[in-house]
Amino acid sequence: MKLGFGMGYAPPGTNPTDLIALAQEAERLGFDSAWAAESWGTDAVTVLSWLAATTTRLKVGAAIMQMPARTPAATAMTAATLDLMSGGRFLLGLGTSGPQVVEGWHGQPWGKPLARTREYVELVRRTLRRETVEHHGEHYDIPYAGEGATGLGKPLKLLMRPLRDSIPIYLAAVGPKNVALAGEIADGWLPVFLSPERLAEVFLPSLREGLARGGRTLDGFEIAATSVPLVVTDDLESARDLVRPVLALYVGGMGARGKNFYNTLVGRYGYEAEAALIQDLYLEGKKRDAAAAVPDALVEEVALVGPRERIAERLDAWRECGVTTMIVHAYEPGSLRVLAELAA
Repeated sequence: MKLGFGMGYAPPGTNPTDLIALAQEAERLGFDSAWAAESWGTDAVTVLSWLAATTTRLKVGAAIMQMPARTPAATAMTAATLDLMSGGRFLLGLGTSGPQVVEGWHGQPWGKPLARTREYVELVRRTLRRETVEHHGEHYDIPYAGEGATGLGKPLKLLMRPLRDSIPIYLAAVGPKNVALAGEIADGWLPVFLSPERLAEVFLPSLREGLARGGRTLDGFEIAATSVPLVVTDDLESARDLVRPVLALYVGGMGARGKNFYNTLVGRYGYEAEAALIQDLYLEGKKRDAAAAVPDALVEEVALVGPRERIAERLDAWRECGVTTMIVHAYEPGSLRVLAELAA
């Protein structure tokens, strides 16, 4: 199992360069990759560009670049450029985000995310292969011929020559149909808040279904578990307390009532009542109470928290479950050093 460092996105009032310093420490410790994210704050591409320029070996991954933020052509150009300038170290993670962000931030219709993702990935791959792209699908019309078109558009192919024509594409997915789609059309899957004990029961049936549709198996397919909180300290309760607000934010506030993928995920893990309570409290503005309602058991399933010996025990579960890369989110370099030593 390879180690990755998840930079996430810089919290309000902070500078992404602080996260880059931690990623550089991860490279010194032998980590395989570092990943940046975006929501509606700092973007992933700028951070990854800076990181690629200040490291030499570390793979740089997007976890994720939001599909509604960029056309397939723009994403392909960005991926090809980052891969070329980093010497072939770029990993392209894509995701739709949720309807609140898609419609509320990017001004795009939520629509049919599965069909849109399928078209999007196909167009990115064709562009990176330097095909002359013409596509008239349900979601993308290239060259555009709809209302307001001049009729002057013509099919084009990528002007630059990519270093690789098969940059690995990972899909972020939580629900069964999305996970199956990742297995069918992507090179890897980016699960978030994964419980190693639940992987086989909750996710693998869908993943295997998709892989079978694509004529593949799990062999060679990447499962890169992202946003695994890592807090190494002898004070287990304080470690849990650092993680609780993050889980409360996603389970309680990242989505509307009835349309929160993270809340549904936690429910599938067996915490339906707890997830409902966390969401109720969070949406009522009681964020501290929502964090306090996050169960200890949930924190310990999806995070690595506590003393060194406890981290070592939990690593066994991660190694055995089938995850190929564990992408940890750490708050300081000491935890990264302990993990690197334990994983060696």
